[in-house]
Amino acid sequence: MKQLLTFVKKEFLHVLRDRRTLLLLFGMPVVQILLFGFALSTEVKNTKIGVLDLDKSQTSFEIISKINANQYFDIDKNLKSIDQAENAFKGGKIKMIVVIPTQFSADINSGKKAQLQLITDGTDLNLANQIYSFMSNILLDFYGQQTLQQNSGVQAEIRMLYNPQLKGAPNFVPGVMAFILLIICVLMTAIAIVREKESGSMEILLVSPMKPYIIILAKAIPYFILSLIILVSIIILSVTVLDLPIKGNLILLFGISIIFIITNLLIGIVISILTKTQQTAMLISLVGTMLPTLMLSGFMFPVENMPIPLQMVGNFIPAKWYYQIVKNIMIKGTGLEVVWKHVLVLFAMMAVLFIIAVKKFKIRLE
Repeated sequence: MKQLLTFVKKEFLHVLRDRRTLLLLFGMPVVQILLFGFALSTEVKNTKIGVLDLDKSQTSFEIISKINANQYFDIDKNLKSIDQAENAFKGGKIKMIVVIPTQFSADINSGKKAQLQLITDGTDLNLANQIYSFMSNILLDFYGQQTLQQNSGVQAEIRMLYNPQLKGAPNFVPGVMAFILLIICVLMTAIAIVREKESGSMEILLVSPMKPYIIILAKAIPYFILSLIILVSIIILSVTVLDLPIKGNLILLFGISIIFIITNLLIGIVISILTKTQQTAMLISLVGTMLPTLMLSGFMFPVENMPIPLQMVGNFIPAKWYYQIVKNIMIKGTGLEVVWKHVLVLFAMMAVLFIIAVKKFKIRLE
C-alpha cells in the first residue's frame, strides 16, 4: 500500500510539474465551456436586415418600428430600390430585406390581403429559415394570428436569393473547402520540421549553406501542390456531382485559394518550428485550428450571434475570411470589388506568418 501511495504521489508531482499537461487538463474545459456556451447558439440575435419601404405610409412605418424594437433584428439600411437591395446582399452583412410594396396600406384598408416580401440570403439555408421564422412571429404578434389567417390582413412571401431551389450545397461547400484545406495544410506541415528534429537530420540542415527561407519553401512546396490538387477535386465534385455552378470568376477563386493555402502552410510551419515533438505539433494544429474554424468562422454558427470578444477572436482565423470570399465568388457571383478587403486581410496574415517563420527559424539556426 505504501508503494502504491508513493507511485501515486510521484505521478501527481509529474503532472503538476508539466505545465503543458496542466494547461490541457484545466484550460481546455474552460475554453470549451465558453465556446459552447456563447458561440454554439442557434438563436437569432442582432441580425442586420434592410428595409425597402415603397409604400411610405403610417402602416409601413408602424411595421418598421415594430421590427426595429425587438432584440432579434437591427435595421442596418433603409433602401430605395430593388437594385440597391441586391447590392446590399453582396456585402454579406445584410441577411434579410423586408420589401413593403406601394399598395400595402391601401390593400389593408380596403380589406384585401396585402403582400409583404421577405428576401433572405439563401447561401446559408438554416439561418435563412430561422430568420424567416422569427420575422413571421413578429408579424403575427403585430397583426394578430386571427387576422393573418383570414382573407384580409398581411401575407408574408419569402424569397431565397442565390438559392431558390433550397439546396444544401451552397451552404456547406464553401465551408468544407475552407475546413479541408486548413486541416490538411496545417496538419501536414506542422510535423515537417519536427520530424527532422526527432530523426536527427536537423543537424545536417543546421550546417548546410541553405538559407532559412529555402528550407521553409522546400518543406511547403509538396503540400502546396497536394493542396491544389485537393482544391481542384473539390470544385469538380461540387460542379458535377452537387450541381453547384461557379457564378463568379474561376481564376479569381483560384488566386485567392492559393493565398489561403500558403497562409495555412505557414501556420503549420510556425507550429513545427515552435514545438519539439510530432504529438505536440499535431495536438496544437488540431485543437488550435479545427475547433476555432468550426465554431468561430461562421461556417456552422452565425457570427452575429456571438459575443463581441468571440467575434474579434474570429477575425484572426483565416478560414473565416476565405469562407466569406468563396460564398461571394461561387454562390453570389461577385468580383474583387466586393471581396478585396477580405483578400487584403488574408494577404496580411500570410505576410506576417512568413516573417515569423523566417525569424524563428533563424533563431533556431544560431
